[in-house]
Amino acid sequence: MVQSLNTKVDMVVDGNSHLGLTDYGKIMVGDHGFEFYDNRNAKNYIQIPWKEVDVVIVSVMFKGRWIPRYGFRTKKNGTYTFSSKQPRKVLREVRKYIKPDHIVRSLTFFDVLKRAFKGKNQSSYLK
Repeated sequence: MVQSLNTKVDMVVDGNSHLGLTDYGKIMVGDHGFEFYDNRNAKNYIQIPWKEVDVVIVSVMFKGRWIPRYGFRTKKNGTYTFSSKQPRKVLREVRKYIKPDHIVRSLTFFDVLKRAFKGKNQSSYLK
């Protein structure tokens, strides 16, 4: 059995990990970190301590009415993406431990296209 990082658990909710193939399991938010435990395989788990989180990236659609997924960019190991049944409640619990200025919206499809066409040398395209 895996030992949890947390001594106090604030929230447990059903969720998915989108690291490679989608894994179904439980998401746990506690006082020392964010944890994901797979339902089928007890050895498949993700533990992210709060001090390791650099930025929380939230995908927002329909002007904030729907949050399909959110991710944690860590200082060393890259980005981990998750989705859950109650993303607003999960993000409110995460906001207790991560400063609100470190929680950002992800770029929309059109923002990505704008960046691609603007580029660094926009003036050279006009000439």
